[in-house]
Amino acid sequence: MELIFFAVAFVCGFAAYQVKLPPMVGFLIAGFVLHFAGYKNTELLNSIASLGITLLLFSIGLKLKVSSLMKVQVWAPATAHIVLSTALFGGLLLLLGIFALPLFVELNWQTALLLGFAFSFSSTVFAVKVLEDRGEMASLHGKISIGILVMQDIFAVLFLVASTGKLPNYWALALLVLLPLFRPVMFWILNRSKHGELLPLFGFFFALVAGYQAFEFAGIKGDLGALILGMMFASHNKASELAKSLLSFKDILLVGFFLTIGLNAELTFNAVIAALLIVSVLGVKVALYYILTNSVRLRARTSLLSAFTLANYSEFGLIVCAVAASAGWVSSQWLAVVATAVAITFIIASPLNDRANDIYVRMENWLLRFESDSRLEEELPVNLHNTRIVIFGMGRIGTGAYETIASSFPDAVAGIDIEPEVVARHVKRGRRALTADATDPDFWQRLNHSEVEMVMLAMPKHNQNIFALQQLKASGYQGQVTAIANYPDQQKELRELGVDSTYNFYLEAGSGFAEHVKAKIALS
Repeated sequence: MELIFFAVAFVCGFAAYQVKLPPMVGFLIAGFVLHFAGYKNTELLNSIASLGITLLLFSIGLKLKVSSLMKVQVWAPATAHIVLSTALFGGLLLLLGIFALPLFVELNWQTALLLGFAFSFSSTVFAVKVLEDRGEMASLHGKISIGILVMQDIFAVLFLVASTGKLPNYWALALLVLLPLFRPVMFWILNRSKHGELLPLFGFFFALVAGYQAFEFAGIKGDLGALILGMMFASHNKASELAKSLLSFKDILLVGFFLTIGLNAELTFNAVIAALLIVSVLGVKVALYYILTNSVRLRARTSLLSAFTLANYSEFGLIVCAVAASAGWVSSQWLAVVATAVAITFIIASPLNDRANDIYVRMENWLLRFESDSRLEEELPVNLHNTRIVIFGMGRIGTGAYETIASSFPDAVAGIDIEPEVVARHVKRGRRALTADATDPDFWQRLNHSEVEMVMLAMPKHNQNIFALQQLKASGYQGQVTAIANYPDQQKELRELGVDSTYNFYLEAGSGFAEHVKAKIALS
């Protein structure tokens, strides 16, 4: 049975990708197709989906530091949004009930607020997939979005504890005491797991056993345990490698999650109409995200991209609604309403996020009127004075290129990376590195590249390099450009867009990339 599910998911995902939609849209459609064909959800598929979500939260934890949740740009918008959107959605549901619409008419103010709370969440699964596909997990708007989602997850866990009456047992206290003590042992095991097949197995063990099962045993939601365990490893120098080793497993398992949304939706005419009415006010939720993040000194673009990333309803809404339905507080048909609304908003938000930068450019003049005059340190302008070669992306390839060029021209090269921690590490080692987002149109407007003769695009995602190239050309840059690619078809696309030379990631090394470029330029 499950083989049929995944076969249909592949066909629909492939079809969606051919029309330039993310495959996850196809996976959602596959769930509805299977439902209409008479298939039902299975325990195995539910287990696969649960494993995917647990690995997802563990992976988020690997990239998340507790200090990031303490920033006012995260906790303030997250808290205010939960409160305001719960009130707004609750009021809307009561208003629709006044018109005697089916399903809405049965609600009182308590159940309306409960459903409003369910609709206030945004999807962690969707946001992480969008940010990973665009290579923006390390961007400021990516970190803000993930931080808000983690805060929402905490609110959801608190609700589940309160609604079920299931309090943590005395083992929870033992966990709080023992985990910090065992952290050095956990780090030692991670170091000894090296780089092979033991590394993803290490991730499975600590996410699904030490994290999920141990916390469930202590009376705490297991998914929260996986997130906490991931955060404990976030400071380890192998955290990024561990996350990458789990990536393919997590993506495959999450296909099961997207399938379950469509398979669980017992669609009736009234449920579909109710879902469409809820979806029609999604813009209010997005606007609220934008206003709240903009009010804490984020730039207009950062606020807009964060709001677009969160422009959906959430799988946690399904969980909240399921608890309410099982307790008899709302009709079970509301599960179908929430599932349908979640699926529709995923389909809407996918192309919205793909075109986010284009939308910002069109709205920029209007949005800037509401932008704060002060800037966060992460969003200050970038100075490229006396720089003749710029490397975008200071990973392994970019670092190798930097070192080779700097050995001959130490004062002529600068590296730019999206992640402040990466930049700080390079600065500590004496390299000239700056923090900036090359996919930010505003960055190119603030950038003075009049002295730059060569730009090297070494970012890990092909679409990042493509967008940076387009912005570079639009800004009037006349120098040479070289870029990395993973596959020959990507090299061809880059050349067609005007790149002077391309570099195959799998065939050459970082220093070879630099030598390849140095042969094409004459530096005096």
